[in-house]
Amino acid sequence: MCDSEVVSQQISLFRSLIQTRRFDDGTLRILESVLISRDVKLMLDVRRSLRDFMRHESLCALSEFKEKSVDHKLLIIEFFVHAFAFIGDLESCLSLRYEALILRELKSATDNQLHVSYGEWFTFAEHAFENRFYAIARKACEKALACFQTNDVLKPKETDALSDIEAIRKVNRLKDLAMIRAASQSVQAQGVEYLKKKTAECDNISMPIIIRLHDMTLRNGLDDTLQFWNFLNRSLGSSALEIPTSFCSGN
Repeated sequence: MCDSEVVSQQISLFRSLIQTRRFDDGTLRILESVLISRDVKLMLDVRRSLRDFMRHESLCALSEFKEKSVDHKLLIIEFFVHAFAFIGDLESCLSLRYEALILRELKSATDNQLHVSYGEWFTFAEHAFENRFYAIARKACEKALACFQTNDVLKPKETDALSDIEAIRKVNRLKDLAMIRAASQSVQAQGVEYLKKKTAECDNISMPIIIRLHDMTLRNGLDDTLQFWNFLNRSLGSSALEIPTSFCSGN
C-alpha cells in the first residue's frame, strides 16, 4: 500500500472521530500520525485540507456544546488548540486560546479558580506578538493591565519579585509596540491592494512581477517595494505606476 493510500485511510478515520465528537488524546495521536510523511507536497495538501475541515468542525462543536459546563467547553477548546498546533494553523490556535481565556474571565465572577492571571495574559500577548497577530496581542496586554485593578484577593501573585510598576511598564511597552506594528501592518495591506490595482491596469507588468511585489511588501515593508517599483518605472518608461506617498508615511 502506497504512502498516499495509508494517509487517506488515516484521514478518513480522523474525520470520522471528529464528526462523532471523540475529542480525546487518541484522536490527537491519529492526527499526529497523519502528518508524518516524507512526501512534502502530500503533507502540504493534507494540512490545507485538515485546516479547513477543523475550522468548520470547531465552530460546529462549540456551537453544539454551548449549553455545556464551562469545564466541558474548555476541554473542547483545549483539544482544538492542540489539533490546530499539530496542523500548523497558528491563527486558529491563538484565536481559540484567546476565546478560552475570555470564557474563563467571564465565569471567574462566580468561580475564582477560573481567574486569568496577569502572567497568563502577558504570556499569551507575547505569543501573539511573536506570531505577528498584533491586534490580539494589544487586547491581551489590556487584559493583563486590568489584572492590576482587581481586588487584593485576585492581585497577581507572580509580580512579588517584580514590582507592580515594573510589570505594568513591561506590559505597556509590549502594548505600544503591538499598536505600532498593527498600524504598519494595516498600511502594508493598503499598499498591497494598491499594487494589485495598478498592476492590473498595466498590461506590460507580468504575473511573476506582481507576485514579487506582493511578497516583498508583506515581507520587507513598502520601502524595499518602492525601490523595486521605481526601477520598473525607469525600465518601462511609465509614469502611471506612481505609488501614493501616504503608503510610505503611514498617513
